[in-house]
Amino acid sequence: MFRRGGGRGHFGRKPHRGAQPEERRIMLPKENEVVGIVTKALGASKFSVLCADNRERVCAIPGRLKRQFWIKEGDPVLVKPWVVQGDEKGDVVYRYSLMDKDTLKQKGFPVPQV
Repeated sequence: MFRRGGGRGHFGRKPHRGAQPEERRIMLPKENEVVGIVTKALGASKFSVLCADNRERVCAIPGRLKRQFWIKEGDPVLVKPWVVQGDEKGDVVYRYSLMDKDTLKQKGFPVPQV
C-alpha cells in the first residue's frame, strides 16, 4: 500500500563528484521569431514585450505552454509574432535564463535593453 522512506525517487540524488557539468543547449530564434524582454505583466497570461525589432507587442502564452515556465518582468523571451497583427501581437514560445541572454548576444542575436 504505502511505501516507506519518503518515496523521493531520483529527485533527491546529487550528481556524482567527478561528473562534468553538461553544456546546456538553448533554443535559438528561427525565421519569424524574435527575442524580446518582458516589460510588464498584463494578467491572464499576457505580457507586454519589447522585441529586438523595436516593436512593443502584447504577447500571450499558448495554452499548451502555460504550466511550462513562469515569466516575470525583465525576463528574456522568444516571441513568435502572429500572422495577422504581427506588429502588435505574438506568442511567447520560450523563456531564457539570464545566462542565456549573454549567450544570445555572443552568437549575434540582438537582445533589447529595458
